[in-house]
Amino acid sequence: MVSVLTASMLPHYFGYRTYYFVQVRSSLFQSPEATCVQNPEFLEFSKAPPSMQGNTRRTGVMTDVHRRFLQLLMTHGVLEECDVKRLQKHCYKVHDCNATIEKLEDFINTINSVLESLYIEIKKGVTEDDGRPIYALVNLATTSVSKMASDFAENELDLFRKALELIIDSDTGFASSTNILNLVDQLKGKKMRKKEAEHVLQKFVQNKWLIEKEGEFTLHGRAILEMDQYIRETYPDAVKVCNICRSLLIQGQSCETCGIRMHLPCVAKYFQSSSEPHCPHCNDYWPHEVPEVFDPEKERETGMSRSNKRPSRSRQH
Repeated sequence: MVSVLTASMLPHYFGYRTYYFVQVRSSLFQSPEATCVQNPEFLEFSKAPPSMQGNTRRTGVMTDVHRRFLQLLMTHGVLEECDVKRLQKHCYKVHDCNATIEKLEDFINTINSVLESLYIEIKKGVTEDDGRPIYALVNLATTSVSKMASDFAENELDLFRKALELIIDSDTGFASSTNILNLVDQLKGKKMRKKEAEHVLQKFVQNKWLIEKEGEFTLHGRAILEMDQYIRETYPDAVKVCNICRSLLIQGQSCETCGIRMHLPCVAKYFQSSSEPHCPHCNDYWPHEVPEVFDPEKERETGMSRSNKRPSRSRQH
């Protein structure tokens, strides 16, 4: 069993994820008739977050279509909405090609109603740089996981924690690889060389916890969705919140007069029809360039793809 950083609670988002994935796979998929999971060992370690206590929804009935969809989403971790819709169509084609494809929102609600007892949810969010809708399977429970194995060693988790602190504390929402690697000597657990640390950072990128752009790192949308509560509780004095959607903000724009912050997609939507944008809080002139609103229809027409599109970076504070 790998030693974990219970003090920082980061294992909750890494080792515990592995544990509950095993529980879902072994219980939910073992029989076509299974529609819910009751695992005393799991519940012994789990504590429902305040937002879920006393909150119950009607449990839907999972079909093979839902189960295959969930299995594939678990494999990917996070997907853009266009890929989620393709995945749903694929699952219907494999298991029930004659059925009418259910509305995506209702389809996911059925799965979430079954996952509720595990404090797991397919959650929808948007990417901070361009507002693309994404879906991720996230853990909503607050739990102690010191007895559970982790995908990452103690020093690797500490490296992520230090990178996270730099990202949260920065005005831009990015931390340079140089600044992260300079903290390698301070890591807990087994000593790590800078070359090893570079590989570990890439491991976090591959697992969609971090995004690397031009030698700097920021949080992936998956990490923001899943670690929202952790970040708010751990860094209350450094946390930034969008003035429009009130969600956690890592990168965005800010008013030079009153200091309020907005996600780039929120900026785009709020000022979409404004020729002279003004701050929604103090009404001062908004000095930053207003980005374009993400339009999936327009993207399909122009044939653009995320792999070919170089993501933009905001250095605006």
